[in-house]
Amino acid sequence: MKISIITTMTNPEERKDPWKEALECYEDLADEVIITGKDWPIEFSWEQIGQYFQEGFEKTSSDWVIRMDLDYFFHEKDFIKIKNFLKENKKFPVVSFPQYQIFTPDRYQVKTRLCNAFNKKYFPNIFLNGGGDLCQPTLNGVQLLHKNYPTLNSPLYQYDSILRTKEIISNDRARFARAWFRYFHNYDNRGGPEPEEAFEAWFQMIIQRYKFHVNKLKIEDHPKYIKDTLSSLDENQFGHSAFGLKNNIKRNIFHRYVGYKQKYMN
Repeated sequence: MKISIITTMTNPEERKDPWKEALECYEDLADEVIITGKDWPIEFSWEQIGQYFQEGFEKTSSDWVIRMDLDYFFHEKDFIKIKNFLKENKKFPVVSFPQYQIFTPDRYQVKTRLCNAFNKKYFPNIFLNGGGDLCQPTLNGVQLLHKNYPTLNSPLYQYDSILRTKEIISNDRARFARAWFRYFHNYDNRGGPEPEEAFEAWFQMIIQRYKFHVNKLKIEDHPKYIKDTLSSLDENQFGHSAFGLKNNIKRNIFHRYVGYKQKYMN
């Protein structure tokens, strides 16, 4: 059994993506790593997100294909478990993993279970065109949802904007807001086309989500590929203190209940 990982990458140094760390992780886990999106324009069309992942899927030559955003990591201690899990579930088109959403290195929320491993050998007609971001897996026009398929209790670590400055996040969020508007004809919860309003909408979302980050982590708990990077964050980077939220956020019993339930009961 062979595994491919697909990801997209555009100007990773400028966007402060943890690309070197991520690719080292992917190369250790997979037999093949396919990168698309290198020519992604600044003013892109929203459907291009799924199209780039679909391009990567079609270029792979392995039995299983794992879709990874460039801030996604698996822990090296789980590699053997992941490979065995894929072998054991070859009758299913997809399998899923719990997603640890991390804003600061000391805590996380189990955001969702993510169907990001696709059984290409037996289900080659999977398309990555579903969901709000138009890159979730579908088969015969139906989105494949995690609740219907096996989940391995080995997490996918997501380091959401953790290396980025306010300026980088502002420009990036505005870019994505404009793309969303061109496709859906509204800004939804994305603020607007300008960096300041896009950042403010994003940060209000972060405030609400960070309240549910009740599960604790130590630096040594993270994948080895990104430990040094996390240890050297400076105060201008979001991951240092979530722009001041780390020491000022108010959590109550409801946030703790929901946060623990997401991890242990869902």
